[in-house]
Amino acid sequence: MQAFREAIEKWDLDAAEALLAEDVVFTSPVVFKPYPGKAMTAAILRGVSRVFEDFRYVREINDAGGRDHALIFTARVGDREIQGCDFLHVNEDGLIDEFTVMVRPLSAAQALATAMGAQFDRIAADAQARSV
Repeated sequence: MQAFREAIEKWDLDAAEALLAEDVVFTSPVVFKPYPGKAMTAAILRGVSRVFEDFRYVREINDAGGRDHALIFTARVGDREIQGCDFLHVNEDGLIDEFTVMVRPLSAAQALATAMGAQFDRIAADAQARSV
């Protein structure tokens, strides 16, 4: 998933959004219920770009069939160092239809939850605007 990795590393969120399927499902590391849809997933990515500092992917793992990818990253949320992984699945058209994020340690996950919670109204408004 080189195109997605490059887009995120440059914070080219329009390019990243173009790689999302309309029916993508985003599963957050800190919220139980998944978020469906391209507009919401793109809005979440924009929120993350405002929260993460010093973000970088450190490793990429791909399955032999080319449909499942794991992008391991490091970043900072406030004063907390965070390690995480973006698990991506692509559909037959090569677009991301499943996007699951996991992070550690717990203190960083809590900092992420707090920071993203503060972004929620803006994320919801952005998603609404994108879905019109």
